[in-house]
Amino acid sequence: MGEGGENGRAKKTVFVTVGTTSFDALVKAVDSDKVKEELFRKGYTDLVIQMGRGSYFPSKITSLSHQVLLTTWISGDDGSLSVDHFTFSPSIADYMESASLIISHAGSGSIFESLRLSKPLIVVVNEDLMDNHQSELAEEL
Repeated sequence: MGEGGENGRAKKTVFVTVGTTSFDALVKAVDSDKVKEELFRKGYTDLVIQMGRGSYFPSKITSLSHQVLLTTWISGDDGSLSVDHFTFSPSIADYMESASLIISHAGSGSIFESLRLSKPLIVVVNEDLMDNHQSELAEEL
């Protein structure tokens, strides 16, 4: 973090995690041109999306390697926003640690790890889950 990125921009990463379930609504939302444009405008250089078990696959995918889907979405004179997607990883700790901002489902593990790391966090409740404990946890916090 804070290292020089492309064209001198400081590296700023947004990490999105949906956990082990599916949360296509969140993946679709962060994959939208509007969100990517705004992240780029705010100075973010990297967007990493952990997609879980969902059926939605991000647009503009350019390659598939070791369950990592890579694409570069937007570029300009002052750099680009690199977008990486993957389904699962044995550990997301490194992704969370290197993130400047975390956008997460309302799972307790993701929330508490983000807080432990003192990372800015946006929590999105997955309304599609049965017996929605995520909503209860998010409301309590």
